[in-house]
Amino acid sequence: MNKPFEEDLDKLRTRLIRMGSLVEEQVEFAFRALREGNAELARIVVERDDKVDKLDLKIDKQCQRIFALNQPVASDLRLLLAAVKINNELERIGDMASDIAEVVLHEPRVHVLVDQLGLTRITAATYKMLKSSIDAFINNDPDLATHILPSDATVDQLYAQLQAELIDVMRERPEDISTGAHLLITLHDIERMADHATNIAENVIFLVQAKLVRHRNVNDEGLDFSQILDASRDDD
Repeated sequence: MNKPFEEDLDKLRTRLIRMGSLVEEQVEFAFRALREGNAELARIVVERDDKVDKLDLKIDKQCQRIFALNQPVASDLRLLLAAVKINNELERIGDMASDIAEVVLHEPRVHVLVDQLGLTRITAATYKMLKSSIDAFINNDPDLATHILPSDATVDQLYAQLQAELIDVMRERPEDISTGAHLLITLHDIERMADHATNIAENVIFLVQAKLVRHRNVNDEGLDFSQILDASRDDD
């Protein structure tokens, strides 16, 4: 590997780690603002979304440049492919964190419903998934990435349960319909964040082990590895 190419890859990885840290903090702040009704924290999240978008563009352009000027193969090619996908997942999570912060700013009483419903169950599970998926990438840890995958089903179950409970509250208390409607959208954003965190974990497995995770079969014992295909195999 020539030195400029190696330096480009190192810079790309460093930027992607920075993106992960920034988005992780955005989510942490957004969830805290949602829980506390903290408008100041929510404004910080909204204002920093532009920083997330700019870093996303830098990473995307750097990947395009490396592809255009080099012919990466094997692990280098996997890093580039994974970087493009992980960067996109992180940018989407950042957007959702900003959307959640906007709800806090426009619905000052939303934290009351959040507390009544116990939304910390789903925010804690989702944040743990995101943090673990980023840690798995930073440490090249496919085992950690694999252990993240079953958590997505847990978040899905919490989402369905909390959605039903929130709809019941809205039926019983019409005065909470406006706030409840915004919180329904927020719940969906949180559930989607978990999906994106799962996608990051899958890309870590691809990056480190050259395996593609397709049509996950997850049960109480974890991942069914019969559903993991080698990257070298052609799709059916």
